[in-house]
Amino acid sequence: MSDRHPALRTRAGELFGVEFPIVQTGMGWVSGARLTAATSAAGGLGILASATMTLAELDDAVTKVQERTDRPFGVNLLPSQPDARERIELIIARGVPVASFAAAPRPEQVAALRDAGVATIVTVGARRHAEKVAEMGVSAVIAQGGEGGGHTGSIPTSLLLGQVVDAVAGTDVVVLGAGGFHDGRGLVAALAYGADGVAMGTRFLLSAESQVPDHVKAVYLQTPLTGTVVTSAIDGAPQRVIRTALIDALEKLPAPLRFPRAASNALRFASQSGLSPLDLARTGVRMHGEQDLSWSQVALAANAPMMTKASVVDGDLEVGILPTGQVVGAIAEAPSVAEILASIMDEADATLRRLAP
Repeated sequence: MSDRHPALRTRAGELFGVEFPIVQTGMGWVSGARLTAATSAAGGLGILASATMTLAELDDAVTKVQERTDRPFGVNLLPSQPDARERIELIIARGVPVASFAAAPRPEQVAALRDAGVATIVTVGARRHAEKVAEMGVSAVIAQGGEGGGHTGSIPTSLLLGQVVDAVAGTDVVVLGAGGFHDGRGLVAALAYGADGVAMGTRFLLSAESQVPDHVKAVYLQTPLTGTVVTSAIDGAPQRVIRTALIDALEKLPAPLRFPRAASNALRFASQSGLSPLDLARTGVRMHGEQDLSWSQVALAANAPMMTKASVVDGDLEVGILPTGQVVGAIAEAPSVAEILASIMDEADATLRRLAP
């Protein structure tokens, strides 16, 4: 890193204690110990996706990452989970240096982590969300534009990122851009907007260390830039996925007819996550109040994780969905994580030297 352009040494690297200002996001069912450890070992910040794990599975995954690398990594949390407190206590006890949230955390959750010296990251899709979590004292925000995969907003990264940077100006909050990033030119563009680095999901999903089955990766790699769609037919909230025959069928199905299948998936997800029916109900109440979701969205909330598992874990493309960023259409191969990071950093360095010799 020492011989690369000095602009690539950012506050993100300093905050997380990593070599490169690049974060691998916590993708449910995808960001397991192997991918997380590989990212951190190669100089980025890998993040475990814990929402699709039981507490015991999370503990085991942390152990596996720590056995494979001594470099910093993080754990992604769902703030509304009934055992969120226990997961935070586990992170602190196991010495995990970073915790990220896919939705707005509660102030006491941020405070507990901050007091223990754990850096916190929250993904936001609007300026007002950045302002809100900055007031809580979070360490960093990921500004995810509408190009991003999974649940996403409608504001493009090119407009959102600058607004979020401005929203937290004058604070110590580190900003990362997400949505549409996959190469060194994108990293430089994020820095130009005032961000401190980038966070990527799809680029790491399509890596050698990703546990997604090869025949499923092949579908991703063959998808063009026009091959994705943002739909609310899965769980009631806008989500970017690859357009498939299943998605077309779901969108044509009247909303009331989607509910029985979604409710069944919710119960299956609760069981696999170690939740009792009472835990599931409590989680729903929290999501309704804290995330401003309608009751119908709450009832459908576990549909996406189970339909994602069907494809990216079980390899069943007939019943599974394929969450992805629009950037999937710009990715043609799945090299190792180390090769991905090295390529991004080399291209970013060359781009910066071309712009500012």
